[in-house]
Amino acid sequence: MQTVHTLAELRTALRDLPDRALVPTMGNLHAGHLALVARARELRVPVVASIFVNRLQFAPHEDFDRYPRTLQRDARLLADAGCDLLFAPHEATMYPQPQTFRVQPDPALADILDGASRPGHFEGVATVVMKLFQMVQPAHAVFGKKDYQQLLIIRRMVDQFALPVAIIGLDTVRDTDGLALSSRNGYLTPKQRAQAPQLQAALHWLAGQLPAVPTPAALQALEAQAMRTLAAQGWAPDYLTIRRRNDLSAVGSGEAPNRAPLVVLGAARLGGTRLIDNLEV
Repeated sequence: MQTVHTLAELRTALRDLPDRALVPTMGNLHAGHLALVARARELRVPVVASIFVNRLQFAPHEDFDRYPRTLQRDARLLADAGCDLLFAPHEATMYPQPQTFRVQPDPALADILDGASRPGHFEGVATVVMKLFQMVQPAHAVFGKKDYQQLLIIRRMVDQFALPVAIIGLDTVRDTDGLALSSRNGYLTPKQRAQAPQLQAALHWLAGQLPAVPTPAALQALEAQAMRTLAAQGWAPDYLTIRRRNDLSAVGSGEAPNRAPLVVLGAARLGGTRLIDNLEV
């Protein structure tokens, strides 16, 4: 596997890698990231992974400075997984001047749920992904479904800008107790790690109530109940909700909540660590 850090090095390396697939990451890799690489390899094209901790998607109070940087370890994992090229740009490569031109996602999709809890987050995500697409020019890009809202925003961005990239979503990779793998799981104390599967359990509980939910009002009451239950277990929930899969809109008045393709989504803090998860139903 070749590793490059500058745009000039990247462009030189890409000359020998036609029809490539991109796996964008922020590093501190785990089995979920490696599953994305494995999925990209199934396409039988060269695989490019990127590692870049993107300042634009972090709010000033968030964990940009302490986000784990483990480049040497990550490079070994990627090489063992069969990655062909690692693009690990420095910040001066990605943003040689202030990034005053940004990609502004549709507020109807980007300013709800995680976007409401993290204003500006998806603008930062869309901007860096657009820039990576322009730099790497992949034919395919693979993302995990754990970041469900992010995946929908990237799909919508690709559609609206007519980008020649096929977006592939991969099911969430989980630990043996059901916890969705995340780089931020490393922030958890042993006690918190033992509690962490409670978030997924709350999503499963909500999904299990759907067959008996007759109205949107009843659904909202169940969502509020799930939030209270999780809070009583020591969490600080941002949201636990059931939405339409295609656009994350709420179930409307007069619509049966159990008849559309839906997804249960949750985000909550356990101590100082914010975890997200989802479950398609």
